[in-house]
Amino acid sequence: MAKGYLAFVLHAHLPFVRHPEYESFLEERWFFEAVTETYIPFIKACERAVADGVPFRITLSVSPPLLAMLEDPLLQERYRAHLASLVTLAEREQERNRNDGHLRWLAGVYHGLFREAEDVFEGCGGRLALPFRRLHEAGVVELMTCTATHGILPLLNAQPETVGAQVVTGLDYFESVFGFRSRGLWLPECGWFPGLDTVLRDHGVRYFFLESHGIDHASVTPFHGVYAPLYTPAGVAAFGRDRESTKEVWSAEEGFPGDPDYREFYRDIGHDLDFAYISSVMGGDVRADTGIKYYRITGPTPAKQPYNPEVARDKAALHAGVFLDKRVAHAEYLHSVMETPPVIVAPFDAELFGHWWFEGPQWLDFVIRKAAYDQQAVELVTPSQYLDRHPVHQVSVPGTSTWGHAGYFETWLNGRNDWIYDHLIECGKRMVALAGRHAGGQVAATRRRALNQCVRELLLAQSSDWPFIISNATSEEYASRRVRDHVSRFHALADAIEADAIDDEVLTVLEHIDNIFPDADYRCFLGADAEPGG
Repeated sequence: MAKGYLAFVLHAHLPFVRHPEYESFLEERWFFEAVTETYIPFIKACERAVADGVPFRITLSVSPPLLAMLEDPLLQERYRAHLASLVTLAEREQERNRNDGHLRWLAGVYHGLFREAEDVFEGCGGRLALPFRRLHEAGVVELMTCTATHGILPLLNAQPETVGAQVVTGLDYFESVFGFRSRGLWLPECGWFPGLDTVLRDHGVRYFFLESHGIDHASVTPFHGVYAPLYTPAGVAAFGRDRESTKEVWSAEEGFPGDPDYREFYRDIGHDLDFAYISSVMGGDVRADTGIKYYRITGPTPAKQPYNPEVARDKAALHAGVFLDKRVAHAEYLHSVMETPPVIVAPFDAELFGHWWFEGPQWLDFVIRKAAYDQQAVELVTPSQYLDRHPVHQVSVPGTSTWGHAGYFETWLNGRNDWIYDHLIECGKRMVALAGRHAGGQVAATRRRALNQCVRELLLAQSSDWPFIISNATSEEYASRRVRDHVSRFHALADAIEADAIDDEVLTVLEHIDNIFPDADYRCFLGADAEPGG
């Protein structure tokens, strides 16, 4: 009988990067790369485990912006073209490397991976939500979601209507695609503030996740630390992150991904080869990654050795065993000092597995199989399963927290990005006022469309990705422009609504460009106590 539980929670999220106004757009590659390197490998690993009869449980949070991109026909077609160009490039690479046996073989490996990605993608008609749902229905992957556009809720809490709109819109969209209501909610950036649990409870949320200091600094000292959930006063379960189990996986300096035998992320032929040769897969005049990488990490040196996938695979198996052995030892200790069965919660950004750490999906597959067959002390579990089996827990109010740098909000609110919030607050006030003025009676169809498009523009402006990108100075110009574009579109629509001068052609263009959440409803900004009409 198991002495403890291990809950893997992967949060799959990208900002909404869709630009139909251009033939191709560099930032859409973020989505294409994650599909090829993370989401499809995850599906393949889980489906293989199911086919082999391996018992396992894992939790996957699919954010609404990512889900909207996965469901979008335009991005599906663009991804098909992108993948086809990679297949062609890999074929050319086999020819270019015909005199280097190892590199030619590696090019063939990539060619096979791209072909397999095509098979998975076309096998579900381009809708990856379908295999995700099948895994959920098979009882091996518990699907959950996030708020509408990953807005960091503690920094939006000056307007409670905005927090409610983020929560309900995200839950509604997830349900519209998957056909069931998510019982868990990944709080964006694990951002929590006391009182949020009431909003979550009112919308049917059963559990969420926090950084460890959110549990440690609860109003009543948690008797079991992060190894048992806390119930908030509203009755929603808060699970805390186990830092030791996650640091081993996400840290390139202290964890597994920095091993010299693993693939080097930063050496890609998109940057190494002549631009004229690789321009066909660049989608523009800017260099970008292709996903074809021939070198291993090697060490802290610019001189890199060739990558060997077979050696890396063996290292992933070894690291999976090390990881599981530590969790077993920890669970056995916790079992000896706790009257409640302990749960070790290991939450990660899903994109770590495959995109940033190429061998991550293999490592996860090894952990799943070793947990099933190499030990009996730890059982893989989902949060819902754990709460069903062990429903009695301590009640307390977790402390305000995030899992960002220094544990609070400085990543999303600092001297580089604080200008964003003046715009968000002003737009939020205006949206609440617009919703209130149209709360009763019938609203004309065009006006309703404009109000709903205001919701889309405001929610997109609220994404936590924009201040994060600006803070890290990565694609700062793009992120800043996205905020300003959505804010200006919001105000232009609001002006037109208030002046009763809505331009149907302009509205149609905005609905086409920013088409997230087809069922967006301005009444979500009325607040919990309002009585919507019409």
